[in-house]
Amino acid sequence: MAEWRRLGFAIGALVAVTAAGTIGYVVLGFTPLDALYQTVTTVTTVGFREVEPLSATGKVFTIAVIVVGVGTALYTFGVVIETLLEDRLPEVFGRRRMERRIAAMSGHVIVCGWGRVGRAIARELVAMDTEAVVIDNDPDRLQGLPHPVLLGDATEDDVLERAGVRRARALVAALSTDAGNLFVTISARALRPELFIVARVRVEVNEDKLRRAGADRVVNPQSIGGARMAAFVLQPHVTEFLDVVMHDRDIEFRLEEVPVPEGSPIAGSSIRDAHVRDRTGALVLALRDRGGAFTTNPSPETVIHAGQVVIAIGMPDDLDALERLVAGQTPRLPR
Repeated sequence: MAEWRRLGFAIGALVAVTAAGTIGYVVLGFTPLDALYQTVTTVTTVGFREVEPLSATGKVFTIAVIVVGVGTALYTFGVVIETLLEDRLPEVFGRRRMERRIAAMSGHVIVCGWGRVGRAIARELVAMDTEAVVIDNDPDRLQGLPHPVLLGDATEDDVLERAGVRRARALVAALSTDAGNLFVTISARALRPELFIVARVRVEVNEDKLRRAGADRVVNPQSIGGARMAAFVLQPHVTEFLDVVMHDRDIEFRLEEVPVPEGSPIAGSSIRDAHVRDRTGALVLALRDRGGAFTTNPSPETVIHAGQVVIAIGMPDDLDALERLVAGQTPRLPR
């Protein structure tokens, strides 16, 4: 907001000079209106005659008002013209609108870094109907983006606050350096201890550092890309099926994760007793406990506990019915 501060300082200085001149002329015996009139005509160099005859003291005071006031008026006029000519006001107003838009957002994802990885992340978020706020320190990168953006250093607490870190669903640290992502992770974790943080890493030895700094997940794009390419070589059909299920929004078949909260009516029941398949149509593929361990292909006798995450596959209506069942609401009958 440097432009606003500069313009505000110039206008404030002009008001202060006008007020000081008015008070001075009142002390010299002018009425308040005449004092203001005399000050304005002096500062603006209009050149009208004095409202009242000036004593020697009054002349000295007027000289001071001319020197200080005219200089201040010219400076203020220059700042206003410069701001208008350089299109700064539209830019400033646009930033204010953007910040108001971000301030109204909740449950969004903050993407720190608008490189190739950041763009890919945002694209997937949009495909999954999730709002994203992008932070980057390069103004050229942020031109014309469809997402709310913030120009600034994502490692600074103030920038994260303005991005709505206390209302966000998650944060992705996707800067180009591991050190930058480490600082983003530390800052975000300090501001919001319960925030879900995913951090990018370039060097494998830094993965543990990012986890210790507070990242919930650490992702090495090069490693994942290599593993995916190898999977296409060895199991192309399985790999492509998983890609379609996870990323192709044009098909209805979905993989979904459903956390089991405390007090859920199915907590403590087996998959069979909860009638998950019969009541929702969704197929439970795995359960993940609080410690991160998976129970894959669970049998019908497997007990579901609060705090676990149910990983299921099915049609959107099936998965919606599963979420309602876990939440204690009456699930809609699957198709």
